[in-house]
Amino acid sequence: MAFMVKHMVGGQLKNLTGGLGEEMKAGEGEKTEAAAKGMTQEEFEQYQQQLVEEKMERDANFAQKKAERATVRSHFREKYRLPKNETDETQIQQAGDDIELPTELAKMIAEDNQEEAHKQSVIGQLTNIQNVDLDQLKDKAQATLEDLKQSAEKCSVM
Repeated sequence: MAFMVKHMVGGQLKNLTGGLGEEMKAGEGEKTEAAAKGMTQEEFEQYQQQLVEEKMERDANFAQKKAERATVRSHFREKYRLPKNETDETQIQQAGDDIELPTELAKMIAEDNQEEAHKQSVIGQLTNIQNVDLDQLKDKAQATLEDLKQSAEKCSVM
């Protein structure tokens, strides 16, 4: 109960003074903080500015890494036909066009794409069938083409 009274009355008393005491304390706090670190006010401000710039740079790098990871996840979702994730898409959009995949990952993706293209071709489908000798099929196809060429040469109509 005492807390409630103190909270209600204390807030009203601060409003009556206009918060002047707080402003003076805040100004003194900055001076004492700079003095406590052994710096002048100007050095302290430069130090604070440097900290802010470093934090912004770290945040930008972190956002870039998050976007790269989101790109990798979205690639695998497309590859394995999984549902898309909206948070990944928003992370990619926030980073803009600055997203670069690691070179090793880009090589792996290119190899996967080549393998899939080979598997989708006719020859790739034939290699999946068991008991099929691909070399024998090629030889037969070439022999058939040779026969067709010879018969076309012998044809008197042509």
